Order: sequence, then C-alpha cells, then structure tokens
Amino acid sequence: MTDGIDTTVPPSGTGCAECMAAGGWWVHLRRCAQCGHVGCCDTSPMQHATAHFRSSGHRFVQSFEPGEDWFWDYESQDYYDGPALAAPQEHPVGQPTPGPEGAVPANWQSLIHR
Repeated sequence: MTDGIDTTVPPSGTGCAECMAAGGWWVHLRRCAQCGHVGCCDTSPMQHATAHFRSSGHRFVQSFEPGEDWFWDYESQDYYDGPALAAPQEHPVGQPTPGPEGAVPANWQSLIHR
C-alpha cells in the first residue's frame, strides 16, 4: 500500500451497500482506493462515499462507473493520478445508472444534490 492506496483490495460489492441495506438508490458509484468500500457519489441523496472518507480518513476514491478511471483526493479536493486497482474496475455494465434497478424513483432528478 502506498499513499493510502491498496492495489490488492477488491471492491466491496457491485453497489452502495448502505443504500441497498436501506432500500435507497444512487446516481453514481465511488470506490475507496484503500479498503475497497463502494459508496454512492455526492450527487446521490445519501453521499455514502464522502461519509466513508469522513469516518475512515481514507482520502482517495476512484470512479466505479464503466469507462471511468479517475481518482479523487478528498484532502486536496482535486483529481489524483492513481494506479490500477484490483479487479473489477467498475460495476457490472448491465447495472443501470442511476441504480439499483427497481429502486430509483421516477422523479430522481429532482432529488439529487447539484
């Protein structure tokens, strides 16, 4: 592990565990680069990725969206050029965004953080 990033840790799942446990939903997913926790983005109603940073101090996340490989550093509030993390690099391609399937309200766009 270097700089708060562990390239050997796989993601914790295919979606935000906190949202799924609460019957909630997310807009996009972020993966903690240190422990693999998958949480929802700051546009999502519950903002679990940022909550994970605040409770754990794990400063780097990577997008967990198909086709995206960028990192964010919560401490510097800027993008970060990180290494390749353990597979898988993204949630399943067939999983809808926002998700999870069946949990997203029809008026979801009026419920997000901008």
